[in-house]
Amino acid sequence: MDVQDDIARVESEPSGNLRYHRVLLKISGEALMGTAPYGIDSAVLSVIAEEVRDVRRMGVELAIVIGAGNIFRGVTGATQGMERASADYIGMVATIINALMLQNALERIGVSTRVMSAIEMRQVAEPYIRRRAVRHLEKGRVVIFAGGTGNPFVTTDTAASLRAAEVGAKVILKATKVDGVYDADPKVYGDAKKFAELSYREFLNKGLRVMDATAVSLCMETTVPILVFDLTVAGNIKRAVQGESIGTLVH
Repeated sequence: MDVQDDIARVESEPSGNLRYHRVLLKISGEALMGTAPYGIDSAVLSVIAEEVRDVRRMGVELAIVIGAGNIFRGVTGATQGMERASADYIGMVATIINALMLQNALERIGVSTRVMSAIEMRQVAEPYIRRRAVRHLEKGRVVIFAGGTGNPFVTTDTAASLRAAEVGAKVILKATKVDGVYDADPKVYGDAKKFAELSYREFLNKGLRVMDATAVSLCMETTVPILVFDLTVAGNIKRAVQGESIGTLVH
């Protein structure tokens, strides 16, 4: 048992002002880029790691699914002539790179973590086993799920919905670069309307594209709510787990 695990165990008792005790945080690869056109902005990574540490100290059991749009997107590769399944596998491997970068940033500031991958890469990550993942969460470790679901033609949003259901997360925190779900792109349309709440059915019927339909349908079946919020605002992850009125709640 290392020192980080001892600290995590001490911090495992949740504070009384939490709305969600176990959460799954979905971070897009694009969020790691900051203002850069490609790759990982180390300053952004450090800020995310510090926010995760602060939330963990509140007693939240925290799992993370991370995308890879900052490195490679399978859909983009397919549109450029690459065979789709191969493109998706490349994207899944790229998520492991991001997961290891986030793990390093977290452990530098004393947060005990485990990376679990749906694609076996035992030298750098544990294979994903549901019961082991739950045990890590119970011990206060932050669990980073990488490799998507291990299957092509599936997005990391769907991987987030699946893992949330498997580990019993009470909410998916969908961290984006906008402050919620709008009826149009707020960067293009100044009169775009933001939704405070949506039902799963409303989200699907309106064809909203913040999260893919398969992921939302799975959340509807498993009754896991989704909170879409702006990751770039300092303290928003903490506000989300405390149940403050931020972003858009899909439930």
